[in-house]
Amino acid sequence: TKFGISLTSGVIAGVTAAIISHPADTLLSKINKAGEGGEGNMFVRMGRIASSMGIKNLCLVGLPARCVMIGGITAGQFGIFDSMLP
Repeated sequence: TKFGISLTSGVIAGVTAAIISHPADTLLSKINKAGEGGEGNMFVRMGRIASSMGIKNLCLVGLPARCVMIGGITAGQFGIFDSMLP
Protein backbone atom coordinates (compact mmCIF):
# COMPACT_ATOMS: atom_id res chain seq x y z
CA THR A 1 0.00 0.00 0.00
CA LYS A 2 2.81 2.42 0.81
CA PHE A 3 4.49 1.47 -2.48
CA GLY A 4 1.19 1.96 -4.33
CA ILE A 5 0.83 5.41 -2.81
CA SER A 6 4.35 6.26 -3.99
CA LEU A 7 3.59 5.10 -7.53
CA THR A 8 0.29 6.97 -7.63
CA SER A 9 1.97 10.12 -6.31
CA GLY A 10 4.64 9.76 -8.98
CA VAL A 11 2.06 9.45 -11.75
CA ILE A 12 0.20 12.53 -10.49
CA ALA A 13 3.42 14.55 -10.20
CA GLY A 14 4.63 13.41 -13.62
CA VAL A 15 1.38 14.16 -15.43
CA THR A 16 1.19 17.58 -13.77
CA ALA A 17 4.75 18.38 -14.82
CA ALA A 18 4.05 17.17 -18.37
CA ILE A 19 0.95 19.36 -18.71
CA ILE A 20 2.75 22.43 -17.39
CA SER A 21 5.91 22.03 -19.48
CA HIS A 22 4.37 20.75 -22.74
CA PRO A 23 3.70 24.10 -24.53
CA ALA A 24 7.22 25.38 -23.82
CA ASP A 25 8.81 22.07 -24.86
CA THR A 26 6.80 22.07 -28.08
CA LEU A 27 7.96 25.61 -28.90
CA LEU A 28 11.56 24.69 -28.10
CA SER A 29 11.40 21.66 -30.40
CA LYS A 30 9.92 23.73 -33.22
CA ILE A 31 12.34 26.65 -32.88
CA ASN A 32 15.33 24.29 -33.03
CA LYS A 33 14.29 23.07 -36.48
CA ALA A 34 16.08 25.00 -39.21
CA GLY A 35 13.87 27.65 -40.79
CA GLU A 36 10.95 27.34 -38.38
CA GLY A 37 9.39 30.70 -37.58
CA GLY A 38 11.22 32.54 -40.33
CA GLU A 39 13.77 35.25 -39.67
CA GLY A 40 14.25 37.39 -36.58
CA ASN A 41 15.20 36.95 -32.98
CA MET A 42 14.05 34.04 -30.83
CA PHE A 43 10.98 35.78 -29.42
CA VAL A 44 9.71 36.87 -32.84
CA ARG A 45 10.15 33.33 -34.18
CA MET A 46 8.42 31.80 -31.13
CA GLY A 47 5.51 34.21 -31.60
CA ARG A 48 5.15 33.23 -35.24
CA ILE A 49 5.27 29.53 -34.43
CA ALA A 50 2.73 29.90 -31.62
CA SER A 51 0.35 31.92 -33.78
CA SER A 52 0.63 29.53 -36.72
CA MET A 53 0.02 26.46 -34.52
CA GLY A 54 -2.64 28.06 -32.35
CA ILE A 55 -2.86 27.80 -28.59
CA LYS A 56 -5.03 24.67 -28.66
CA ASN A 57 -2.60 22.71 -30.84
CA LEU A 58 0.40 24.06 -28.96
CA CYS A 59 -1.03 22.78 -25.69
CA LEU A 60 -2.67 19.52 -26.81
CA VAL A 61 -0.79 17.95 -29.74
CA GLY A 62 1.40 15.19 -28.34
CA LEU A 63 0.26 15.73 -24.75
CA PRO A 64 -1.16 12.22 -24.08
CA ALA A 65 2.09 10.53 -25.10
CA ARG A 66 4.11 12.97 -22.98
CA CYS A 67 1.82 12.34 -19.97
CA VAL A 68 2.28 8.57 -20.29
CA MET A 69 6.05 8.88 -20.67
CA ILE A 70 6.71 11.43 -17.91
CA GLY A 71 4.08 9.93 -15.59
CA GLY A 72 5.69 6.49 -15.92
CA ILE A 73 9.23 7.75 -15.44
CA THR A 74 8.29 9.81 -12.39
CA ALA A 75 6.29 6.94 -10.88
CA GLY A 76 9.33 4.71 -11.32
CA GLN A 77 11.56 7.25 -9.62
CA PHE A 78 9.15 7.60 -6.72
CA GLY A 79 8.89 3.81 -6.45
CA ILE A 80 12.66 3.31 -6.46
CA PHE A 81 13.14 6.02 -3.86
CA ASP A 82 10.43 4.56 -1.64
CA SER A 83 11.86 1.05 -1.91
CA MET A 84 15.26 2.32 -0.72
CA LEU A 85 13.85 3.83 2.47
CA PRO A 86 13.85 1.68 5.62
